[in-house]
Amino acid sequence: MATNGDTAATALLIIDVQNDFCPNGALAVSGGDEVIAPLNILARLFFNNGGRVIATQDWHPKNHVSFVSLWPEHCVMGKPGAEFHKDLDLSSIHLILRKGARQNLDSYSAFFENDKKTSTGLEGYLKSLGIKKVFLGGLATDYCVFYSAMDAIKLGLETYVLSDAVRGVNKPPGSIEKAIEEMTEAGVMFIESGDLEEALFNDT
Repeated sequence: MATNGDTAATALLIIDVQNDFCPNGALAVSGGDEVIAPLNILARLFFNNGGRVIATQDWHPKNHVSFVSLWPEHCVMGKPGAEFHKDLDLSSIHLILRKGARQNLDSYSAFFENDKKTSTGLEGYLKSLGIKKVFLGGLATDYCVFYSAMDAIKLGLETYVLSDAVRGVNKPPGSIEKAIEEMTEAGVMFIESGDLEEALFNDT
């Protein structure tokens, strides 16, 4: 399979496709497992054609600050709920980035903790590889995908969200639509995974 030459400067960010965010999980996102199939296809294509694939993983201590008022206990480090969904193909992933491991500091974004200052290291990793364009899929549209995409834009990365490979919490109601609107206004672009596959990995 040939590429158009841009793949090496791109990365696929798979955001928090974990058991607790999928059906029957502690903080289940409706249809959360539906993002897996398109992400697996793209991950293999990126991996085989010189792009990078990074998967983030919420990784909280048992008494994490977010459990107190915002969310039910979820993605506790080392517990089954924190593991990636069994159908997510990890063989094409170059880097697993764990976030939210500090008891008193939450982390929605793949790039920064919620204090907006503490880096996860992802920015430096991408810069060291010359990556200028990122594609995001996973969970959830209105939280971790949203904050990751907004930070990517702020860092000067050309940023796309995979419309068919994200699902949202919608808490509070309307938060998905609001997130999409804010991302669009900030310069985030939306693309279907099939269109991306055709654009980047078309046979020549």
